[in-house]
Amino acid sequence: MYSITKLKEILDSNGFDFKKMYGQNFIIDANIINSIINKSEIDKDTLVIEIGPGAGALTGSLVEKAKNVLCYEIDTRLKPILDHMVQSDNLEIKYEDFLLSNVKEDIKKYSYKKLYVVANLPYYITTPIIIKLIEDKILPDKIVVMVQKEVGDRFKAKPNSKDYSSLSIYLSYYYDIKKVLDISKNVFMPKPNVDSIVVMFNKKENNLKVNDETLFFKLVKDAFKMKRKNLRNNLKDYDLDKVNEVLKKYNFDLTARAEQLSIDIFIDLANNLNIQ
Repeated sequence: MYSITKLKEILDSNGFDFKKMYGQNFIIDANIINSIINKSEIDKDTLVIEIGPGAGALTGSLVEKAKNVLCYEIDTRLKPILDHMVQSDNLEIKYEDFLLSNVKEDIKKYSYKKLYVVANLPYYITTPIIIKLIEDKILPDKIVVMVQKEVGDRFKAKPNSKDYSSLSIYLSYYYDIKKVLDISKNVFMPKPNVDSIVVMFNKKENNLKVNDETLFFKLVKDAFKMKRKNLRNNLKDYDLDKVNEVLKKYNFDLTARAEQLSIDIFIDLANNLNIQ
């Protein structure tokens, strides 16, 4: 059983000092840990990847629920602490930078039916971590992560909201995303300066019907490149007649802005622009 008292004793005995460069804020509330584990719905068919286990607050519960747990921890100073806090035959910890790791190769040796990522992510590299999971074609079935609130708001943003961006569309192409928990600053040691939330990514069962993904993602990025500009300005290098023709189907025109359009409209635009 994970013990916060034990954690504090181990940290003190090792003279551990928190490094801002690694975004180290360790969870110290067992109730929050239990909530994250319960909402993740991990079972014995699941391989869980944890990025930044810190002192093992989540890890200790993950190994009880999952078939296997693979952790990536960049700070080698945490090895003696993790060795004290978590011992399990179904746990592997790699002391290396997740962003530089060959995760697809690392998970080949495991047998599993479901692949999850469950983590309290280092806030300074949250977005690069999520993008790596997609671009490296790891694409976990579920991602449950604690992130800075404003970043989580961008991840799950919907059209016509201030947080809606090309990133929101990029992520929603692969995942359905929702907030599952608000997190107080007081559950961390040391206490961060920002609010946090837990967001859940569930992989979409049916791929969206995009003819040319490269064109689609470029179109979305270009549409948002100057947020205050309308589509006529941001998409001036595209066939504006075709763009306008598609927009009319949804009661928009070239004076609309990118944040007004849903992912389905962007897909329709890309597919029509792809027609030769």
